[in-house]
Amino acid sequence: MQNTPRPRRSVLYMPGSNARALEKAKTLAADCLILDLEDAVAPDQKALAREQVRTAVKTGGYGAREIIIRINALESEWGSEDLMVALAARPNAVLVPKVSTPDDVRVVARSLSASDIETVAIWAMVETPAAILNIAAIAATADEDEVPLQAFVMGTNDLAKETDALWRPGRAAFATWLSQTVIAARAYGLAAIDGVFADIQDTEGFAVECQQGRDFGMDGKTLIHPGQIETANQVFAPNEHDVAWARDIIAAFDDPANAGKGAIALNGRMVELLHAGMARRTVAIAESIQALEEA
Repeated sequence: MQNTPRPRRSVLYMPGSNARALEKAKTLAADCLILDLEDAVAPDQKALAREQVRTAVKTGGYGAREIIIRINALESEWGSEDLMVALAARPNAVLVPKVSTPDDVRVVARSLSASDIETVAIWAMVETPAAILNIAAIAATADEDEVPLQAFVMGTNDLAKETDALWRPGRAAFATWLSQTVIAARAYGLAAIDGVFADIQDTEGFAVECQQGRDFGMDGKTLIHPGQIETANQVFAPNEHDVAWARDIIAAFDDPANAGKGAIALNGRMVELLHAGMARRTVAIAESIQALEEA
């Protein structure tokens, strides 16, 4: 499923059991909101969370923010009902946890197809060793008919738990997994969202990890606190210099004098057609961010 570029710099988890948080989310500057029925909700609060999230999404008021509902694993006692409620609510996407094989995506896609719903996309959590081993095959389902896979979301905490890998500044143990996910995502036109940073007091460490995720090619970062939004929005947005340079590249290749050329000299640098494609995406993202902030 090829994405139209849109900002996903800040993707904030909001517990579905917290009605006040669901309401506050309407005022936050996050690009995307994940209304969570899974990890952030205690077992005895699952039914309440499901109903509150359904009501919140149906009622609306979230503006241009992308709304995603994270369900419980389908094999859990809550998963099937979560999915039914999520589909009825019609968010932008359903986030599926514990995706480990292509069939884990296909089973959700079949539910979408059976419900005759074409507006809800699938986001997949990448949080198991099997998911990493199968990441290319999972991504490839986006090319299948009626499989609206749109994004990967890294579950780095679960990967750490499943592998005994230790989190250290720089995330050396996770580098391969992050890169593999980005490569698979890009091969099939998917977004890739980095995992959470748990220490909400360590603002400097959070900024460094955001920059690392950006360096890896991630589109944005999942967040657990509103205080992390501003930093994520800044790091994952193209800066003014990047946008200006991108516009220069586009203008140069659009100049009739350069028609048919695969490479041209621009301001003392050699740029190729591939740079024009990258430039158009940069400008599209910048314009999408501006439109979102003005909405």
